[in-house]
Amino acid sequence: MATPSRGNELLFQVHGIPPLGTSVSLALQHLVSMIVGCVTPPIIIAGAIGLPQADRVLLIQASLVMSAVSTLLQLFPIGRRFGSGLPVILGVSFAYVPSMQAIASSGGGVAAIAGAMIVGGIVAVIVGVFVKKIRVLFPPVITGTVVFTIGLSLYPTAINYMAGGTANTAEAVAAKGLPEAMVYGSWQNWLIAALTLVVVMVLNHHAKGVAKLASILLGMIFGYVVALCFGMVSFADVGDAAWFSLPRVLHFGVSFDPASCIAIGLLFAINSIQAIGDFTATTVGGLDRDPTDRELQGGIIAYGASNILAALFGGLPTATYSQNVGIVTTNKVVNRTVFAMAGGFLLLAGVSPKFAAVLTTIPQCVLGGATITVFSTIAMTGMKLIASQDLTARNTTIVGLSAALGVGISQASAALSQFPEAVTMIFGKSPVVIATIMAVLLNLILPKDKQ
Repeated sequence: MATPSRGNELLFQVHGIPPLGTSVSLALQHLVSMIVGCVTPPIIIAGAIGLPQADRVLLIQASLVMSAVSTLLQLFPIGRRFGSGLPVILGVSFAYVPSMQAIASSGGGVAAIAGAMIVGGIVAVIVGVFVKKIRVLFPPVITGTVVFTIGLSLYPTAINYMAGGTANTAEAVAAKGLPEAMVYGSWQNWLIAALTLVVVMVLNHHAKGVAKLASILLGMIFGYVVALCFGMVSFADVGDAAWFSLPRVLHFGVSFDPASCIAIGLLFAINSIQAIGDFTATTVGGLDRDPTDRELQGGIIAYGASNILAALFGGLPTATYSQNVGIVTTNKVVNRTVFAMAGGFLLLAGVSPKFAAVLTTIPQCVLGGATITVFSTIAMTGMKLIASQDLTARNTTIVGLSAALGVGISQASAALSQFPEAVTMIFGKSPVVIATIMAVLLNLILPKDKQ
């Protein structure tokens, strides 16, 4: 039997079984750092589509389960070309939220998102197969521009949520018999959102250990308690939810809208390249080496295939979680047992509709106050990628013009009104598509800087 010291040493090795207590605590650390980010996108998309309560629960449930499955597929590769075998956590990605909101506003629903995910998954698999040849098209200035634009495009969502959600008009609130405090723009919504934000910021900058890692979760719990005091939380639908249930295959159906498929497909290509950054940060920070070509290829292929599987089970797009990569680079714990436990906890949360139903009771102002910090971090992550390159006139042109056209056209909703609806859907609804295309084209067209 291994001695305790020897057992703890196993934490810093990929293989082996470290002590149970230590493994559980470290796995929960990973869970609390990502669970909010994992459940918020399905809550946002369910609200944008206007899903009934039962379907909201199913969307959250499926997203949690498929995040767990995606994580386990990465941890335990199948053959030589499916899975990275690296200690990473996958969850529902905010990167897809703007495009999914655009699909929701066009009436496509979850079925159109699922169809686009299948196409996007195929794109990711292709990127994985040819990753060494394709990655040259996406240097840090390109991926940074895209990530920066994603962060910018999510700010209005956070502000609308802080104000209580645009669907909560005075008429809608009265019709549902909800408290007047929940009306969009009320002082109560803004107060709770501000208090939630303050708690998140204080914990993030002054707390240590798990309290710092779980700052968003703890901030949301505080805001939730305050909302309870204002009578803004209802548990009416929680009692009807089952304790245990598995996601349903093709519950939401699948439809293939060309415009949606193009928009989501482009994002899958970008996120496939972005995953290389997370895989590299994991191996450099936790294993003191660069990832092998097989690990990169297997990781991206598994990323694409697991998203195809998620589409069939009614989940939303997943991606590697950078906050969990940050934990690895900080504590150097890379043992697969720890990450498998985190995936197991995520799976347990997903198979309980009761847990998912409780999540749907979170007031939108609480979500807004917590997630605006997440969105700002996404934008700043993009800025860090951009700043990792010399800010020459060429690079600033690529970044500035791409972001300006992407954000500008999406904000001026009537700018493409004379074009066919498909063109508006692809280029006018989400700034990410135009920003991506422009950044790649400008990188190819503009003359290289002289060395």
